[in-house]
Amino acid sequence: MTETLFNAYLPLILWTSLGLLCFRFLPHTLPRLLGRSLFWVGIPIEILALARQTDFSQSIALPPLITFTTLLLGLGVAVLCLQILKKLTFLPIAAALNSPAIQGSFILAAVLGNTGFVGLAIAPAFIDHTYLNWIVFYSLTHNLIGTYGFGVFIASYFAHETHQNNWWVQLRDVLTVPTLWTFLLGYLTRDVELPSLVESGLQASIGIVIPSAFLLTGMRLAQLRGWKSLKLAVIPAVLKVAIVPGLVGILTTLFLGLSGDRRLAMVLMSGMPSAFAGLIFAEEYNLERELVASCIVVSTVLLLLVLPLWLFLFH
Repeated sequence: MTETLFNAYLPLILWTSLGLLCFRFLPHTLPRLLGRSLFWVGIPIEILALARQTDFSQSIALPPLITFTTLLLGLGVAVLCLQILKKLTFLPIAAALNSPAIQGSFILAAVLGNTGFVGLAIAPAFIDHTYLNWIVFYSLTHNLIGTYGFGVFIASYFAHETHQNNWWVQLRDVLTVPTLWTFLLGYLTRDVELPSLVESGLQASIGIVIPSAFLLTGMRLAQLRGWKSLKLAVIPAVLKVAIVPGLVGILTTLFLGLSGDRRLAMVLMSGMPSAFAGLIFAEEYNLERELVASCIVVSTVLLLLVLPLWLFLFH
């Protein structure tokens, strides 16, 4: 397990550290430019490449259903927790939670997980190869419905003034997300042979997008103001990495009768750290960037602590 975690986290640590160290020498407008470039170009190209190489012939219905239910569960827990914290006026963080930008970032960090970069790197090491499809379809469903469905809707909602919010505004933002269209394009062209140069370029894009996301995280971490930025991140990080996956493990056991690797696959994937996409949304929709970046750090550290617990309880 130690070697697996080391191999999965080495690129994250290296590229994030590079962004952290180099930020002071770079233009301060670069993080927003990089974030928007990932949103509109980098991530869509990566999804196009992944959609073309994914085998959908062995699709199974239960993992996507569990993924969708987990997203709703995470959203409900995050909103409930947010409302309770806002009423506890004696807490130092209560006043900050009245900001729509902070509320949006809080919910994004608590709901969206890094099922791609980290999940697909770690979870397969602990799951029998028979159930690897469960991991793949969880990640795919989470990214399409969760990240670029729920995520865009939430980010768009909290980016607008209350009186400007209409359901069609959020629907418009979801339908204009380029990732959804590139996934559809990739799915429909799986059997179309592209020129070798184009195909190799698509696959090479994955090796560019992931380090770029880590670099962006490092740049935003360089702007954190110590504990003041991290203390608010503890709550959504705990919800994401500990509370929600624990509930998934219990509920899938009680209501679906899952056990062994199938249950563990769902628990591990639902407990991945806060998604880097949340930081990209914060850049695009002008939410609280520091909170999302802090949640990524805190939830990543927490994963190392709770992973042995999930293996003990749900394997």
